[in-house]
Amino acid sequence: MKILIYSAKDFEIPFLEIANKEVHQIKYIPERLTAKTAAQALGFDVISISSADDGSSSVLERLKDFGINYITLRSTGYDNVNLVKAKKIGIKVANAAGYSPHAIAEHAVTLLLALNRKLILSNQQVTSYNFSLSNLVGFDLNKKTVGIIGAGRIGKVIARIMQGFGCKIIVNDIYEDHKLTEDYDASYTDLENLCKRSDIIFLSIPLNTQTHHMINKDVIQHMKRDVLLINVARGAVVNTKDIMQAIELKRITGYGTDVYEHENGIFFYNYSKNKLQDNLLQRLINHPNVLLTPHQAFATKEALTNIAETTFYNINCWEQQEIGENELTQKELVR
Repeated sequence: MKILIYSAKDFEIPFLEIANKEVHQIKYIPERLTAKTAAQALGFDVISISSADDGSSSVLERLKDFGINYITLRSTGYDNVNLVKAKKIGIKVANAAGYSPHAIAEHAVTLLLALNRKLILSNQQVTSYNFSLSNLVGFDLNKKTVGIIGAGRIGKVIARIMQGFGCKIIVNDIYEDHKLTEDYDASYTDLENLCKRSDIIFLSIPLNTQTHHMINKDVIQHMKRDVLLINVARGAVVNTKDIMQAIELKRITGYGTDVYEHENGIFFYNYSKNKLQDNLLQRLINHPNVLLTPHQAFATKEALTNIAETTFYNINCWEQQEIGENELTQKELVR
């Protein structure tokens, strides 16, 4: 099959090449899929996209006109693709479900540790030969209450890691997993109670109409003032303006995030020589109690290997006219 890979990054191409095993004809382009770049799919059988690409209704219609019948995502999340439209016009879509929950969960805990123990500030001070500890005081994780909003594959790994630190685990999710309660002595609760009790809150939920801006000023009012909020979900599950206002007013203590509400067209690209005019992003970057990473949680060798292998598993299933386990347009969209 002829495959066009949008948003191809230099660090992922070697993994995709290995997974392809020289079977399919591939073209890599760095451009994102948009209404303007959809025409580049003309002549291809399949396209592969990432979480930053535009799979909206109008773009899907253009792709269908250009002969595309298959889209494979190199991500677990599929909130950027209008699946209802895809199914209606006959485009099959599959994702890379659960490619490495450990990579994401470990990065979430890394954000927590770096934010809590002021590692970025500490490193900056040391490079300036400032060895004062006055601004570097954190807290023990042991015996703290950790709230996990979204206890899917990633949330469960976070629970296991944080139990290892001696934390009490509480969870908010639309599904209750009794194994989670048994294995990690976790308890399920509503969102308001979780916010009131938690010293640390992890966000690992999918983005949909129910979770969009789930964390806003009203929800923040229930949180402890010394809470640390960690987001490895999607940028838009929080209202970033409300988060920044809460931090600036010392309503919450810190925010560690691997995602940004308006990251499309920004993350994964180098703007060091052409600074962006994004005041909200600048507020995030400049605040000492915010730790922002550029959607890198998935960037491990293991995760990239799994993503690449899953991408070509999906394509091979379509070539063999089989329904793969990751196909989203052939099953109910539940977790």
